[in-house]
Amino acid sequence: MQVSTVNNVKIYNLSHGKSLPEWLSDRKKRALQKQDVDIQRRIELIQDFDMPTVCTSLRVSRDGQYILAAGTYKPRIRCYDTTQLSLKFERCLDSDVVTFDILSDDYSKLVFLHIDRYVEFHSQHGHYYKTRIPKFGRDFSYHYPSCDLYFVGASSEVYRLNLEQGRFLNSLETSAVEHNVCDINPVHHLFATGTIEGKVECWDPRARNRVAILDCALSSVTESTEVDGLPSVTALKFHGSLGMAVGTSTGQILLYDLRSSQPLLVKDHYYSLPIHSLNFHDQLDLVISADSKIIKMWHKDTGKIFSTVEPQTNINDVCMYPNSGMLFTANEDPKMNTLYIPALGPAPRWCSFLDNLTEELEENPETTVYDDYKFVTRKDLDNLGLTHLIGTPLLRAYMHAFFMDIRLYHKVKTMVNPFAYDEYRKDKIRQKIEESRAQRVQLKKLPKVNKELAMKLMDEGEDEALLKSKKKKAKGTTSILSDDRFKVMFENPEYQVDEQSEEYRLLNPLVSKVSQKRKKKLRMLAQLEAEEERKAQQEEEEEEPEGRGSSDEDTSDDDDDKSWVAEVREQRRQLHAEKRNAKDKERDSRRQDRDTDLRATAGGSSGAFQQKHQTQAQGQGQPQPQGQPRFYQIKAGEEFRSFGDVARKQKLQKATLEERLRLDESAGMSNLADSAVGSKQLTFTLKKSEKQRSQQRAERDHHEERRKLRRSAGHLQTGGRGRGWGGGRGNAVVAQPLMTWSSWKDILPTGKFDFDEEIPVLAGPLEVGLCGKPVIQIQPPECWGEGAELWAAD
Repeated sequence: MQVSTVNNVKIYNLSHGKSLPEWLSDRKKRALQKQDVDIQRRIELIQDFDMPTVCTSLRVSRDGQYILAAGTYKPRIRCYDTTQLSLKFERCLDSDVVTFDILSDDYSKLVFLHIDRYVEFHSQHGHYYKTRIPKFGRDFSYHYPSCDLYFVGASSEVYRLNLEQGRFLNSLETSAVEHNVCDINPVHHLFATGTIEGKVECWDPRARNRVAILDCALSSVTESTEVDGLPSVTALKFHGSLGMAVGTSTGQILLYDLRSSQPLLVKDHYYSLPIHSLNFHDQLDLVISADSKIIKMWHKDTGKIFSTVEPQTNINDVCMYPNSGMLFTANEDPKMNTLYIPALGPAPRWCSFLDNLTEELEENPETTVYDDYKFVTRKDLDNLGLTHLIGTPLLRAYMHAFFMDIRLYHKVKTMVNPFAYDEYRKDKIRQKIEESRAQRVQLKKLPKVNKELAMKLMDEGEDEALLKSKKKKAKGTTSILSDDRFKVMFENPEYQVDEQSEEYRLLNPLVSKVSQKRKKKLRMLAQLEAEEERKAQQEEEEEEPEGRGSSDEDTSDDDDDKSWVAEVREQRRQLHAEKRNAKDKERDSRRQDRDTDLRATAGGSSGAFQQKHQTQAQGQGQPQPQGQPRFYQIKAGEEFRSFGDVARKQKLQKATLEERLRLDESAGMSNLADSAVGSKQLTFTLKKSEKQRSQQRAERDHHEERRKLRRSAGHLQTGGRGRGWGGGRGNAVVAQPLMTWSSWKDILPTGKFDFDEEIPVLAGPLEVGLCGKPVIQIQPPECWGEGAELWAAD
């Protein structure tokens, strides 16, 4: 049961809920009732109150005991007995039923109008007689005083069939091209028919003359009505001796007094759908009108909405049970809805228990729905360009949005988007094309991320689907690829599986072995099932042993475990070897960097001499000496290390963690170390004691004092810091003339200095070498002249 509240009127849908199939056993039904809450709350008022596919029309007998329904497929008529609350009988027909009527107080006399122009009569025992009318019929009415049946349809004539004489009488010649509906007044028996031109023609059955013609098409068009074509009459219903209601194909209902040609009231459904059902409720003076989308109950005098019902499926017919608050609807659905509205009246006598039941089932009401108004949000107003109406009487604020008149909404929407129908048509065409494409051969589309994993999951899914298709009881499983919770893993590159990582390489043998075991097990099960099917077909009487020997299974399992252990050990050995190689490479790179620093330092001191010596040697065609220092080029990405790094490291040790991280980021370096617990490294320094800080201050003051007393030796341009004679820190080297060229020339033959030998020389006239001894700056002999002075250390 479903309870809804519209305009403070409670509506109970007794047919709402799950329906149980007929072939279920009583035990299964009881089990489902215990498990499912919806089935527990379901009320089956009339047993099997449904149709195989669709119900087209419903009628209630005049005594109120029988409910008849016509539907398809196959075309059939079903009769339900309200005293037994069950199906009384079912009769199949040759063709679909357009409409039918009950001529007697019970089901003993029935008339059916078929879509193939046949008129079929049924009595209490079944089929009685069948005849045919000249044109396709759409509706008929029965005139009780004369026993005449009036048929209207795709013709300008109204056919008369007299049931007392059993023959057709002269037809009524009308001015219309075709007729849609007809009705007979229950008081004075005036016959009225509705035409496709939007007119109502009234005839007197006694004289067979037309009494009047009523033009409803012009009266239905008002200032707020949007009409695409000429409205036709689709519904007609008399009320009392002077009242009449006319429904049009554009969704308007016109209430007439037969003494006037102008309608008393015009009510619009605002759905632009044809009205196909009209009923009157005398107790509350209500009109119940219905189109294929909604049922509206409104006051006959004012047109004010009383309540509305909007089923989930389209409506074909509405039938009210007399003198009660119950009504039935025939829908485009196998289930026929049973609606009980206590505000319209009490429950029928055969289901009086509903009054007590509905009082106990008090549920929370649904959101109030205001008829003739459209609920729009601020975004909808922006799209329609109606934001300037906020604060005016045309928009009424409600919760987070507004209510506006439905007529204004339709007008503005038509002006803003005049091509809405074209877009709707294009969408439908696109859907048809996509449906046709779905029937083609579908190719596997791998995602951009984790393609190998997706391919593996696809293969496993196909194997499992193939196995489950052979089983009778297979539970449906959802693939990871189609699950929205894991779709990011195949779209975001950050979720790419790193196959070179240590964790993956150690885990991969286990995963691959498990997948191999799963595939092997699936193949075994498939083979076993194939063998069982083959044995069943051959109908062998001997019982075959199931499965295979335990020794084979144990041997295969042991072999699989051994192979997996061997693979894991091999992966571990490879990882250890890679780590050792990485350490060796790092050690070699450090040693190479240190040698490069030493050569660079030595090369800077002898650059001037080597350049001149090399130029002279090339000019004379002499080969370069083998002992010449080599120069190395620093590659991009390599860190240059020299003796100056010591000061930089000492400076970095005194800096804070934030400053060191900022320096690393500016240099493009990242100090990361992969480990089992993470890839971040944290460095911190301990707080020094007061004694250590005072000692550091005393050393700093001492160094400052010594720096002030030290003599300046900047003109010597010292570059080395060797130890030993003359190389002490802070000792200036003073150069003085030692001897002239004539006296120095006598020393050269002694062999103390060889010009072909590599001599580390700096830019100054005299400097301390790497060996810690004074080095004389010597120019080539060709550049020496008479009177040249040599300089030596003091």
